[in-house]
Amino acid sequence: MLVPVPWSPPGVDLRAWRAAMAEDVVDLLARLAQAEAAIAATPDDRALAEEIAWPGMRIYEIDAPTVLPIFAAAAADGFDQAAVIAGDAPDVPGMTLGKLLRPLDAKAVAVAPAGPAGGLFGVAAGLPAPDWLADHDLDTASAQSLRRTAPAPGDVTSTPPWRRLRGPADLAGLDPALEGWDNTRALLGG
Repeated sequence: MLVPVPWSPPGVDLRAWRAAMAEDVVDLLARLAQAEAAIAATPDDRALAEEIAWPGMRIYEIDAPTVLPIFAAAAADGFDQAAVIAGDAPDVPGMTLGKLLRPLDAKAVAVAPAGPAGGLFGVAAGLPAPDWLADHDLDTASAQSLRRTAPAPGDVTSTPPWRRLRGPADLAGLDPALEGWDNTRALLGG
């Protein structure tokens, strides 16, 4: 999901920064053998989504950057599971997505926290999404807030966190040894 990005490193154009991070996430997800990648974007972000999409990739247009419209669109396309990943986590390893989807065999919803800054890196659900799941964005939601609406707290499981780049301090967490994130790396000077 293309999420709001309110900052960029000094000397880096905000639109280019946002596009680079999102493209790195899309490139990773598009290469996963067991998943079909799509991009969710608001009407204002449709041009960016089209710019970074791989040929034939679905683009889900949503009114606001929240998860339930994405789950509904994926269910309408016949998927039985979906994960919504923030488009500002360019160095995410593919196994992190697997860890987010794996619990869905036994749990209704899985979430990956976004680390110390709060919010979520991603959320996954069996489709159609449970009626009790409240719509939320990834910036302000937490595992605890989603558990409040669940019939039982155990219906929402947490997976390992992954960082998002939501401010200058988050740059220190980027791991140069991880493969991928080529577009973001190029904007940061290689």
